[in-house]
Amino acid sequence: MLYEGRMAPVVRFAPSPTGFLHIGNARPALFNALFARRAGGRFWLRLDDTDTARSTAEFAAAIEEDLGWLGIVPDGMFRQSERLAIYDAAAERLKAVGRLYPAYETAEELDRRRKRQLGRGLPPVYDRAALKLSPEERAAFEAEGRRPHWRFRLDPGTVTWDDLVRGPCHVEADSLSDPVLIREDGSYLYTLPSVVDDAETGVTHVIRGEDHVTNTAVQIQIFSALGAPVPVFAHHNLLTTASGEGLSKRLGHLSLRGLRAAGYEPMAVAALAVLTGSAEAVRPVSDLDELASLVDLAHVSRAPAKFDEHELDGLNARVVHGLGYAVVAERLAALGVASERAEAFWEVVKANLTRVSDAADWWRVVEGPVTPVIGETPDLFAVAREALPEEPWDATTWKRVTEAVRNATGLKGKALFLPLRLALTGLDHGPDLAGLLPLIGRARALARLKGETA
Repeated sequence: MLYEGRMAPVVRFAPSPTGFLHIGNARPALFNALFARRAGGRFWLRLDDTDTARSTAEFAAAIEEDLGWLGIVPDGMFRQSERLAIYDAAAERLKAVGRLYPAYETAEELDRRRKRQLGRGLPPVYDRAALKLSPEERAAFEAEGRRPHWRFRLDPGTVTWDDLVRGPCHVEADSLSDPVLIREDGSYLYTLPSVVDDAETGVTHVIRGEDHVTNTAVQIQIFSALGAPVPVFAHHNLLTTASGEGLSKRLGHLSLRGLRAAGYEPMAVAALAVLTGSAEAVRPVSDLDELASLVDLAHVSRAPAKFDEHELDGLNARVVHGLGYAVVAERLAALGVASERAEAFWEVVKANLTRVSDAADWWRVVEGPVTPVIGETPDLFAVAREALPEEPWDATTWKRVTEAVRNATGLKGKALFLPLRLALTGLDHGPDLAGLLPLIGRARALARLKGETA
């Protein structure tokens, strides 16, 4: 067993390495990681890579990288492809107690049978015809070259569980077909390996999307048949696009690496991924500990959670505005903002940024060259040039200059400040010039007030 003891909660995130993680995958990953973090538990990363045709090492590595970007560091990781012998042993145990049985129907035969049932107004539940086969009939099928798939025999009755999100839940097992656990080629479908892994790794809480609710009754019976403790289940609502469309791996711009490449902050993505569709207002957070304190599975809505990527811009800006210089220093240096003025620059411009990378635009305003926009009031600029004091400059310099221009020209408000901003920055908006002007410096300011590119 990979984990002994059940005092602290143990959770897992189990993606298939068949594509890049997207914002919808981030939701269950974060719910699990935050649940473990809040309760002092453990978080497993399990790669469900038994689909050898589609699983790749590239996607497996990308999953770890993307989780790391969100700040999620698993306590352990393993791959299902390395555990086939364990699944084989579990399957043999189920066969030995009569809970796993061979069935020989082809896909076409099953489809015809379902259509007949529907035509008669009956639910398309598997009729367990395979259980009625004699040894001779089975041998005849094998002689034809048919290889069986293996179904789990469900016990009749009501399966109940207390869901941490949905409350008391129940499913009538009689309404379900005995699920196929092993394909004709001997490969496993999702269900049995998942249950075996949860049992073997001591998982106490299975937190996943509501699209898995229908699997739960089957899995509870498999846990019991294997003599394993049944974990607590929590099925949260799913993220959709703003229009209500389901998220998928084909939406590349909503992949975690796509969002990262677009300059979004991991804490903005994390906050929007889990607070959307909950009782908590979406808000910026500083780290996963703060986010964990806000997440309560009992307060997750049952309605679909609509992810509006445009809301991400506003949330990202609020996160950026709260970032200290030490957090962004390396990124600023990579953008070319590498000088003794970098920290002062960051504090001046960050309130005007949506992404950290936007700082590069304001650094170009500081360093130049900037082509000034000179209006039709030359006297204003002449007075401003005369009013420029000698350096060093500080946060009071802008006020001193504008007061001198106002006293000399009578201009005030927008008529005073906008022409000066256009001349000094080439733009009609931006950070407070009280902070920006000392960074621009006297030489560049004087040249720009003359109408020169500097």
